[in-house]
Amino acid sequence: MIIGLTGGIASGKSTVSNMVKDEGIPVIDADIVAREVVQIGEEAYEKIVSYFGIEVTNSDGTLDRKKLGAIVFNDEEKRLALNEIVHPLIRNRMENKVGELIEKGYKTIVLDIPLLFESKLTNLVDKIILVYVDEDLQRKRLQNRDQFSDEEVEVRLKAQFPLKEKIKWADEVIHNHGLLSDTKEQLLTILIKWNCLPAHKHSAHTIIPK
Repeated sequence: MIIGLTGGIASGKSTVSNMVKDEGIPVIDADIVAREVVQIGEEAYEKIVSYFGIEVTNSDGTLDRKKLGAIVFNDEEKRLALNEIVHPLIRNRMENKVGELIEKGYKTIVLDIPLLFESKLTNLVDKIILVYVDEDLQRKRLQNRDQFSDEEVEVRLKAQFPLKEKIKWADEVIHNHGLLSDTKEQLLTILIKWNCLPAHKHSAHTIIPK
């Protein structure tokens, strides 16, 4: 089973991703793949520099991701252009990584994709888990974590579909407002329900599959 794990900025998806890894289930992280495909010499790197100019690179030639991010977050046309460059290459590399893991005998693989719906990558997965927090908590976490101004927070939230909209597209939702132990229990319940984990493995938890 290929599971898509998604959420929104500052929803706590990375925390849940680490919990999945703790259970011995391999995770392919779209953010890591995105960094791989824009390395110097890669096709996406050449296209990005050609489109955006040398000013989006550092002195050593590598991409200045922060500067590029600032440009695309404030310009819809340029954001779409960047997506058209990188998304097909990210998709191909993720599919290759899935193939390698299947060959190694893994029965469950998780694709950690923050923009699963926005990037139209849902056809890569069989089931979807959404990590959900309400928008007020998202704002607070963003401001505390990244020291963003109110304006910067709004720009980043508007670049993604609202989490409350994503609920209707998810197979399961993890509500990440409370204790980490609560979050983990929700995750384990889902994985056991989908036969991704043996129920007896976590008999210490009082988990009843829904």
